[in-house]
Amino acid sequence: MAMVAAKLADPAAHDRGMRRGKSLGLTVLLSGAAVVPFVVGDFQLFKLTNVLIYAIALLGLNILVGYNGQISLGHGAFYAIGAYAVAILMVYLSVPHWAAVPAAGLVCLVVGFLFGVPALRLDGMYLAMLTFTFGAVLPTVAKYKGVEQWTGGSQGMGLDEPAVPFGLPLSFDQWLYLFTLFMLAGLFAVAANLLRGNVGRAIVAVRDHPIAAQAMGINTAMYKAVTFGVSAMYTGIAGALAALSIKYVAPGLFGIFVSFGFLVGIAVGGIASLSGAIYGALFLQVLLLAVGVTARSLHTPHVYAVYGVTLILFLYFVPGGIAGLVCKFAARIRQRTPDAT
Repeated sequence: MAMVAAKLADPAAHDRGMRRGKSLGLTVLLSGAAVVPFVVGDFQLFKLTNVLIYAIALLGLNILVGYNGQISLGHGAFYAIGAYAVAILMVYLSVPHWAAVPAAGLVCLVVGFLFGVPALRLDGMYLAMLTFTFGAVLPTVAKYKGVEQWTGGSQGMGLDEPAVPFGLPLSFDQWLYLFTLFMLAGLFAVAANLLRGNVGRAIVAVRDHPIAAQAMGINTAMYKAVTFGVSAMYTGIAGALAALSIKYVAPGLFGIFVSFGFLVGIAVGGIASLSGAIYGALFLQVLLLAVGVTARSLHTPHVYAVYGVTLILFLYFVPGGIAGLVCKFAARIRQRTPDAT
């Protein structure tokens, strides 16, 4: 009962204590994650870097779908734009990779905003179909002869491994992991602060009660377009980091199944949950590995069938996503803690 009494006596102090506890927990978590590249092998490091990259993409898509209510079936297009943007900046303009990644994000921010403005006239299924078309068409555009001198056409283009900046005694894979972790932490903090303030409340209001939000003076059209742009920026940064990870970009890497994979990630991780982006990214990597092993053990070429069955079973038994499951577990622990004290 001591914890309950302290909370009732000084709620502000209790809230400060909770925030300090969360900050300490995040610091410990980031410190532990920063040690990873020095204790695992190259293949495991590559997989973990991909988890961080997927988390950035899922974070951006969740801002759009989970918090603003706009459905996108084509966010893989912005993933591709980010990858091609960083490749073009590095190969043709000799921009350092650490500067090319945020620049690619800005390119996707502009493209996403411009795409979101005309899309404001559409909603629901019509918006989903428009984004699906965008995601399906973009890889074909990269093969067009008018731009193949920049994109490499159907063959794609390779990237030379950049030098590790500042003379750090790291391999590039170790540096890329740490750089991606830094980007994820920064983008996560930006998203949390954005959604916690007035802008976040306006974004959610547009999702839940668009007519009431407009009556209260919220410019729903502008908020939708800006949210689309911010979401595209996150996904574009993820695509740029993915290009650095595999050191290659080609149209075949950015099919429509990339967009579907992102939707699966936020559904499994947890809709309208920032932490769900990390859970979803981990799930995607584990699921893909498990599906591959299962398909080989069953001697079946129908990998996508195994993938689909696994996903259906998971969503049936965990409809709130992993984040929802974690929240329920944490709530039960908090309910038991006062009685124990």
